[in-house]
Amino acid sequence: MPDIAIVGSGPAGYYAAEAAQKRWGDAARIDIIDRLPVPYGLIRSGVAPDHQSIKAVSRRYETTALSGDIRFCGNIEIGRDITIADLTACYDAVVLATGAPSDRPLALPGDTSGNVFGSAAFVGWYNGHPDFALLDPDLSSGTAVVIGMGNVALDVARILAKTRDEFAGSDIVGHAFDRLSTSALDRIVILGRRGPHQIMMTPKELGELGHLARAIPRVDPDDLPPLADDAALEPGIRKSVTQLRAFAQNHDREEPGRVPIDFVFYAAPHAIVAGEDGTIAAIDVEQTRMVDGAPVGTGIVRRIPAALLVSCIGYRTAPIPDVPFDDRAGRFANVDGFIQPGLYCVGWARRGPSGTIGTNRPDGYAVIERIATDLESGDWPARSGRAGFDALVQARGLDTVSFDDWKRIETAETGRARTDSPREKFVVVGDMIAARS
Repeated sequence: MPDIAIVGSGPAGYYAAEAAQKRWGDAARIDIIDRLPVPYGLIRSGVAPDHQSIKAVSRRYETTALSGDIRFCGNIEIGRDITIADLTACYDAVVLATGAPSDRPLALPGDTSGNVFGSAAFVGWYNGHPDFALLDPDLSSGTAVVIGMGNVALDVARILAKTRDEFAGSDIVGHAFDRLSTSALDRIVILGRRGPHQIMMTPKELGELGHLARAIPRVDPDDLPPLADDAALEPGIRKSVTQLRAFAQNHDREEPGRVPIDFVFYAAPHAIVAGEDGTIAAIDVEQTRMVDGAPVGTGIVRRIPAALLVSCIGYRTAPIPDVPFDDRAGRFANVDGFIQPGLYCVGWARRGPSGTIGTNRPDGYAVIERIATDLESGDWPARSGRAGFDALVQARGLDTVSFDDWKRIETAETGRARTDSPREKFVVVGDMIAARS
């Protein structure tokens, strides 16, 4: 009867738990530990609030949470409340499924200017993550610059461009809903170092920009490669580029009250320029050209006025004391999910921020098979198991949140929702804990 601890209750964590439950059935005792009192990680605080169909995957995770001998242990932070050594002394295997919650640094001159944010922080703000509820971005005027050519950049641009009515049905939190509803931003720029053929945006998400009530997505036709070159692209990218070609028809379009969303290609961020008040006033970008698939600077620099900047250039896993870390890759040091005897990692914590939510499923199954092989092939010292963990929690006076507690929190969030929203999330940990009773 293996005792397994999974640290992190997002997609990677729940797919690993699902795999363990299918591998050993009720014989496995599986504890899913999270530092927040609420589960689902990226699904709750990373997926865009207007993408409720994607968030619905949490129902699958709930099925897993309620099957077999699986527990949710929320409000426990590894490294602060419980150490890795504590966990490996208790459990036969510890799986780190902590994702990549930290922004990759922008590392530009002036990047500490006011109203400059990473996407983890900005997305966390409008999704109600407790770490970012007090972010307080200024949306009162001017141009918003979004750096990045992936779906996260699209999410940020789309959320910034939406009208109040277009948030109906979403679970965007109240403080962000109010701020965005009164936004006076008059232009959004999506900035990328490479060209249209190198974007990582998917066709569906890209196409959503064309259906917004007040947005005008625009592409400079001169940035588009020859049409014949599209034939060599992978089908998904080709569909996205076709959408960009459609946006090029709006290149010179301007309408009162409409917000242009301008795609600016071949432009590498060079420096952030702050105004007298210390907040961003502009961003300098260097024109690039593609050489052997990589962007190369030309030395030509131009300035784009900016009142807000959101950097969507990638994420990093947060280090945990006493766990080997690959600083360059921004993830735990591992070989196919194996860190060291008894310690494993899965999902973005294993491979970095790549793939889709569904990519974590085969990843979770693979690491559980590795654990099964290791447990069957070696002489493992006796561990104290779940009982040992519970004794530590009691001795240290830790206040754990169970899955039943979470369901009461969820009921409270549903009950306090706006009429056109499925829930109003608590954004303070203390309020979450209070709502469980």
